[in-house]
Parts: sequence; structure tokens; C-alpha cells
Amino acid sequence: MRIRIVDAFTDRPFSGNPAGVLLLNDADAFPDDTWLRNVALEVNHSETAFAHPLPEGGEADWALRWFTPAAEVALCGHATLATAHVLHGSGVHEGPVRFATRSGVLVATPAADGSFTLDFPTAPLTRIDPPVGLAQALGAEPLTVLHTGPNVGDLLVEVADEKTVHALSPDVRALAAHSERGVIATARAADPARGYDFVSRCFFPNVGIDEDPVTGSAHTALAPFWSERLGRPRLTGLQASPRSGRVRTELRGDRTLLTGRAVTVIEGELLA
Repeated sequence: MRIRIVDAFTDRPFSGNPAGVLLLNDADAFPDDTWLRNVALEVNHSETAFAHPLPEGGEADWALRWFTPAAEVALCGHATLATAHVLHGSGVHEGPVRFATRSGVLVATPAADGSFTLDFPTAPLTRIDPPVGLAQALGAEPLTVLHTGPNVGDLLVEVADEKTVHALSPDVRALAAHSERGVIATARAADPARGYDFVSRCFFPNVGIDEDPVTGSAHTALAPFWSERLGRPRLTGLQASPRSGRVRTELRGDRTLLTGRAVTVIEGELLA
């Protein structure tokens, strides 16, 4: 069985967010969950995507699931982008790909420049009071705190400025007490002339990821938050992890479009 490691939301190897991708042959069901979890743990990237083809004529072309080294997740952007990249790069699929997932049918549409646009549900944002201890765990004073709903399961925390986002060194174990998955820290870009409108970092201790390099699902919450603030439906976000990556977003009501590129860096044979 072929396995690929794909860097997503980047056009350069060794940047963006790496994902494992396995295309399975069985059109009826996924393998046992224990095997899926063990493969994801062996790959040891923030997510590994497993996809199998579906019968023709249905609402989706492929079934898709995502696992971190510690848990299955309900929504993942970079591993969906990576899977679409593999399907097209290997000649298995042409045109838009419809994925059946725990978050409904998600569509990845290719463009002539090699990018893909993901059609994802917009995260419902609910403003809350800053939880006791959040500022100490994050290492910065929250300006605004919102819950991002069940699919994303994070706290979205606005901090003072871009410099504060870059300087964060949180107590990730303490952050685990404050949300289902983790915390998205964000601020407005200091200089939009650099090509991005807002900056973020994502810390997900509850699914075994201290810091996620580039998080598509987080941008389904960042897009509505910053589109309302900045008064524009189309934005670009910089996720300022050590690997870094950019996500182009377009808010369309209850759907958010996420656009980026991907690069395959490793391809090999899974023997287990």
C-alpha cells in the first residue's frame, strides 16, 4: 500500500503542515480503527488521512477520515488538501473531489495554478468571558474569546498584536483544560503589505499536538472573525508556526472556502 507525506498550505517542501495520506482499495469500509490509529501514530504527523473510493452515483466520490497520533478528529483542512493533491497527482481522480466525512460532504476543487480550494462549513462563533487561568496558560492577555462550535472545538483568542502572537510560549498542558481541542491565538497583521491580513498560531494538546503548523479547520473560524472585523469576504491568513504557511479564505455565509497548495515530499510502501 502506497503512503505519502505531503506538505500542505505551501508550495515548498519542509514548510506548511505535513500530513500522511493513504488511499485504500476497499470501496465498502475502512479498516479496523485500531489499525488506523496505529498507522497515524507511526506516521506521527499532526494528521494522517485515510480515504477509500465510494460507488459511482452517490453524493461523494471518496470517504475520508483523519487521525492525529492520539485521536480521530471531526474536521481537518490540511490533510484534506493533501489527499486531493495525491488523488490528482497520481491520476486517480480528475476535477473536483467530493469527500464524505464526519463533517458532511467536503469538496476540493483544483485550479490551473496547482492550488486547491476546499469548501468547508463555517464555524459558528460564540463570544464567551475569558476562562479563569486562560491568560496565564496562554502567556498573553485575551482581548476577545470565542468558542468555535462542535466541529472545530477550540477557543479563538484575540491578543493585542502580531508581535504577541509570534512571542507566545504557552503552557500547553494548562491550555488543555479550556476547550475540546485547543486554542487558536490570533491578531491583525502588523503590515498588510506583507501579503496577509491576520496572523495565528494553534495549540491542540487535547489531540496530542502541542502546536499545529498550519490548520485549515481553524481558518473556518478565523475567516468569519476577521472578515467581520476587516469588512472583506476574501482574506489571507499567515499561521506563524516554525514551519509557517498561508491560507487564502473566502467567507460565503455558512461555508468557508480555503485555498492553498501542496507538495509531496515522501512516497513509499506501508508494509504493516
